[in-house]
Amino acid sequence: MQAAAFPRRPDAWQAPVWLNEQTIQEVRQFHASFPMYRQTPLRDLNHLAGLLGIRKFLVKDESYRFGLNAFKVLGGSYAIGNYLAKKLGVPLTDLPYERMISDEIHRELGEITFITATDGNHGRGVAWTAKQLKQHAVVYMPKGTSPERLENIRNEGAEASITDLNYDDAVRKAAQEAKEKGWVLVQDTSWDGYEDIPRWIIQGYGTMALEAYEQLPERPTHIFLQAGVGSMASAVSGFFANVYPGEEKPVIVIVEPEQADCIFRTAQAADGRLHAVTGDMPTMMAGLACGEPCRLGWEVLAGAADYALRCDDSIAAKGMRLLGAPAGDDSRVISGESGAVTSGVAVSLMMDEQYEQLKEKLRLDCHSVILCFSTEGATDLLNYRRVVWDGEHASL
Repeated sequence: MQAAAFPRRPDAWQAPVWLNEQTIQEVRQFHASFPMYRQTPLRDLNHLAGLLGIRKFLVKDESYRFGLNAFKVLGGSYAIGNYLAKKLGVPLTDLPYERMISDEIHRELGEITFITATDGNHGRGVAWTAKQLKQHAVVYMPKGTSPERLENIRNEGAEASITDLNYDDAVRKAAQEAKEKGWVLVQDTSWDGYEDIPRWIIQGYGTMALEAYEQLPERPTHIFLQAGVGSMASAVSGFFANVYPGEEKPVIVIVEPEQADCIFRTAQAADGRLHAVTGDMPTMMAGLACGEPCRLGWEVLAGAADYALRCDDSIAAKGMRLLGAPAGDDSRVISGESGAVTSGVAVSLMMDEQYEQLKEKLRLDCHSVILCFSTEGATDLLNYRRVVWDGEHASL
């Protein structure tokens, strides 16, 4: 593992208003209008904390989200809701779930095709939302995508296919088709002229952060967040920078695979430019195999986050195993490779002597209260069994 500090801006940075508590309360109100909405559990792993010699180890378990086994539906559904509200000329508060999916609204909107690129979880959320709306979804997936994730999306009624492209090129393909065919691109990365939907997606993820904040037994000292393009990480970082301003803000650590470390590279370069990873990104952490940071998300992370950290697949595998085989009577958390990596990082920092200097750099000690987000369950069951049952990617 290797960490790089985020460069601090010379001007006084302020937490983004569009991720403050009042705004995210309104986002959660939209999600709460869905009949399948339930707050996902925050697991207090007391025995694990005792083994690590820290005060608390807390894990938000997103495997329960809307029956879709991952948090991503929060962003896609909120973005699509906002898009429809704008198209209809009504405030989103006038478009709760039951009205949004009604035949009346469908007749008024006509036929819409939503298109996206995904490794699995985001596309499944977009496909699920389109299905509720009686609309159509087209989903492109990068090469190497698990067949199980493809079938999960097709089961939601979407037209889905695995391309021969990496994730970022699949995004470009989806964007080009949306432009040519008049479809609606629902993507959580941004560029010039495409910021509204990515911002809504980031805000949608804020529901998860707000729930965790309300469930916390005490203020966390450290938050570990995984990043692909950085949208989820920016949502949680921006929210907690708002609710814990100034010196109260927890130390926020952004975690990526070594093979897809665009946030780490951008933080390390500290030159005001975004730094991409190109070509193949052969990491087990498929949900984080993204080579280009979301510009909108980076602007939040540059002010709210403290360290970017990269690690290999064995760290994610360790997280999957330790959450799936809990200490004492701690709750079991079924966590996929992208969901478990932050727990794997935190435990490795506390238990592995080779990371002693890094642990001190991050100010981890016996008083630490660590918060992690298990962003997905076993969304690739075959890989989950290879890691947890067969010991693939064993720690060295």
